[in-house]
Amino acid sequence: MSTGTQQKFIVVFKDDVTSDEITKYVNEITEAGGTIKERYDTGAGILNGFAATIPESYLTSLQSLQGSVVDYIEQDGVVTTQ
Repeated sequence: MSTGTQQKFIVVFKDDVTSDEITKYVNEITEAGGTIKERYDTGAGILNGFAATIPESYLTSLQSLQGSVVDYIEQDGVVTTQ
C-alpha cells in the first residue's frame, strides 16, 4: 500500500527506449503503489509511454530521468474547448 499523495500523469519516453525498458518502469510504479491507466506502445515512434497514477515518492525519481530516457511528463487531466 502506498503512502502520500498520488496524481495522474502521462509519461512519454524517448523514441529509442525499448518496450522492455518501459515495462521496467511500469513494474516499478506498480510496486510503489501506483496504477497504470493506459499503455502507449505505438511501435512507430509516435508515442511510447503510459498514463498512470504515480505515488509522489516515485514521481521524483521518474522526473530525474527527464532528458535521458524520459522525453516528458505531463499532468493528466480533462481538456475542454469553448
